[in-house]
Amino acid sequence: MDVEAIARQTVELQGYELVDLQSSGGRSRLLRVFIDKPAGITVDDCALISNHLTRVFAVEGVDYDRLEVSSPGLDRPLKRLSDYVRFVGERTAITLRLPVGGRKRFTGLLTGVDEASSTVRLQCDGNEVAFALADIDKAHLAPDI
Repeated sequence: MDVEAIARQTVELQGYELVDLQSSGGRSRLLRVFIDKPAGITVDDCALISNHLTRVFAVEGVDYDRLEVSSPGLDRPLKRLSDYVRFVGERTAITLRLPVGGRKRFTGLLTGVDEASSTVRLQCDGNEVAFALADIDKAHLAPDI
Protein backbone atom coordinates (compact mmCIF):
# COMPACT_ATOMS: atom_id res chain seq x y z
CA MET A 1 0.00 0.00 0.00
CA ASP A 2 1.42 3.38 -1.02
CA VAL A 3 0.39 5.74 1.78
CA GLU A 4 1.90 8.75 0.00
CA ALA A 5 -0.14 8.05 -3.16
CA ILE A 6 -3.32 7.73 -1.09
CA ALA A 7 -2.56 10.97 0.74
CA ARG A 8 -1.62 12.80 -2.48
CA GLN A 9 -4.86 11.84 -4.20
CA THR A 10 -6.95 12.80 -1.17
CA VAL A 11 -5.20 16.15 -0.69
CA GLU A 12 -5.29 17.07 -4.39
CA LEU A 13 -8.99 16.22 -4.69
CA GLN A 14 -9.58 18.89 -2.05
CA GLY A 15 -7.61 21.48 -4.05
CA TYR A 16 -4.37 21.39 -2.06
CA GLU A 17 -0.83 20.27 -2.81
CA LEU A 18 0.86 17.49 -0.87
CA VAL A 19 4.31 18.90 -0.15
CA ASP A 20 5.62 16.03 1.96
CA LEU A 21 4.59 13.02 3.99
CA GLN A 22 6.79 11.82 6.83
CA SER A 23 6.36 8.66 8.83
CA SER A 24 8.08 7.77 12.06
CA GLY A 25 7.93 4.38 13.68
CA GLY A 26 8.62 3.42 17.24
CA ARG A 27 5.99 2.89 19.89
CA SER A 28 3.60 5.31 18.26
CA ARG A 29 3.48 5.49 14.47
CA LEU A 30 3.21 9.14 13.51
CA LEU A 31 2.21 10.41 10.07
CA ARG A 32 3.07 14.03 9.30
CA VAL A 33 1.42 15.54 6.25
CA PHE A 34 2.49 18.92 4.90
CA ILE A 35 0.06 20.71 2.58
CA ASP A 36 0.14 23.94 0.64
CA LYS A 37 -1.88 26.14 -1.68
CA PRO A 38 -1.00 29.44 -3.36
CA ALA A 39 -2.95 31.56 -0.85
CA GLY A 40 -1.29 29.85 2.12
CA ILE A 41 -2.57 27.39 4.70
CA THR A 42 -4.86 28.12 7.65
CA VAL A 43 -5.75 26.05 10.69
CA ASP A 44 -9.13 25.36 9.04
CA ASP A 45 -7.36 23.96 5.97
CA CYS A 46 -5.35 21.60 8.20
CA ALA A 47 -8.50 20.47 10.04
CA LEU A 48 -10.33 19.84 6.76
CA ILE A 49 -7.51 17.71 5.33
CA SER A 50 -7.00 15.91 8.64
CA ASN A 51 -10.67 14.88 8.69
CA HIS A 52 -10.56 13.69 5.08
CA LEU A 53 -7.33 11.75 5.55
CA THR A 54 -8.61 10.12 8.75
CA ARG A 55 -11.62 8.75 6.89
CA VAL A 56 -9.66 7.67 3.80
CA PHE A 57 -6.91 6.01 5.86
CA ALA A 58 -9.57 4.07 7.82
CA VAL A 59 -11.13 2.79 4.59
CA GLU A 60 -7.72 1.97 3.06
CA GLY A 61 -6.47 0.24 6.22
CA VAL A 62 -3.53 2.58 6.78
CA ASP A 63 -2.01 1.77 10.18
CA TYR A 64 -0.97 4.79 12.26
CA ASP A 65 -1.47 6.09 15.78
CA ARG A 66 -1.30 9.83 15.23
CA LEU A 67 -1.82 12.14 12.27
CA GLU A 68 -0.48 15.69 12.03
CA VAL A 69 -1.40 17.99 9.15
CA SER A 70 0.35 21.34 8.78
CA SER A 71 1.76 23.97 6.50
CA PRO A 72 5.30 23.37 5.23
CA GLY A 73 6.36 26.66 6.84
CA LEU A 74 8.48 29.50 5.53
CA ASP A 75 11.35 27.13 4.80
CA ARG A 76 9.18 24.96 2.56
CA PRO A 77 11.02 22.00 1.05
CA LEU A 78 11.40 21.83 -2.72
CA LYS A 79 11.05 18.26 -3.94
CA ARG A 80 9.66 18.23 -7.47
CA LEU A 81 10.67 20.19 -10.55
CA SER A 82 7.31 21.96 -10.38
CA ASP A 83 8.27 23.28 -6.91
CA TYR A 84 11.36 24.95 -8.36
CA VAL A 85 9.32 26.43 -11.22
CA ARG A 86 6.77 27.85 -8.77
CA PHE A 87 9.42 29.49 -6.57
CA VAL A 88 11.72 31.07 -9.18
CA GLY A 89 12.82 34.41 -7.75
CA GLU A 90 12.89 33.17 -4.14
CA ARG A 91 15.93 32.71 -1.91
CA THR A 92 16.72 28.99 -1.80
CA ALA A 93 19.13 26.67 -0.01
CA ILE A 94 20.34 23.60 -1.89
CA THR A 95 22.39 20.67 -0.58
CA LEU A 96 23.94 18.42 -3.21
CA ARG A 97 24.48 14.67 -2.98
CA LEU A 98 28.16 15.10 -3.98
CA PRO A 99 30.39 18.18 -3.70
CA VAL A 100 30.86 20.54 -6.63
CA GLY A 101 33.94 22.74 -6.44
CA GLY A 102 34.59 21.45 -2.93
CA ARG A 103 31.19 22.30 -1.49
CA LYS A 104 27.77 20.71 -1.16
CA ARG A 105 25.69 23.61 0.22
CA PHE A 106 24.60 26.60 -1.84
CA THR A 107 22.22 29.42 -0.87
CA GLY A 108 21.05 32.12 -3.23
CA LEU A 109 18.33 33.36 -5.53
CA LEU A 110 16.59 30.70 -7.59
CA THR A 111 16.88 32.28 -11.04
CA GLY A 112 15.42 29.67 -13.36
CA VAL A 113 14.54 26.13 -14.27
CA ASP A 114 15.17 24.23 -17.48
CA GLU A 115 12.37 21.72 -17.50
CA ALA A 116 13.70 19.89 -20.58
CA SER A 117 16.99 18.99 -18.88
CA SER A 118 15.62 19.03 -15.28
CA THR A 119 18.17 21.58 -14.11
CA VAL A 120 17.78 24.50 -11.72
CA ARG A 121 19.82 27.71 -11.71
CA LEU A 122 20.85 29.57 -8.59
CA GLN A 123 22.50 33.00 -8.29
CA CYS A 124 25.01 32.38 -5.52
CA ASP A 125 28.03 34.41 -4.39
CA GLY A 126 27.87 36.57 -7.51
CA ASN A 127 27.80 33.63 -9.92
CA GLU A 128 25.03 31.65 -11.51
CA VAL A 129 25.35 27.90 -10.95
CA ALA A 130 23.20 25.12 -12.40
CA PHE A 131 22.39 21.78 -10.81
CA ALA A 132 20.65 18.73 -12.20
CA LEU A 133 17.60 17.86 -10.12
CA ALA A 134 19.01 14.33 -9.70
CA ASP A 135 22.15 15.79 -8.04
CA ILE A 136 20.16 17.67 -5.37
CA ASP A 137 19.86 15.88 -2.04
CA LYS A 138 17.70 18.52 -0.28
CA ALA A 139 16.41 21.96 -1.08
CA HIS A 140 14.19 24.43 0.72
CA LEU A 141 13.17 28.04 0.63
CA ALA A 142 15.48 30.21 2.74
CA PRO A 143 13.69 33.51 3.23
CA ASP A 144 15.50 36.47 4.78
CA ILE A 145 13.73 37.15 8.06
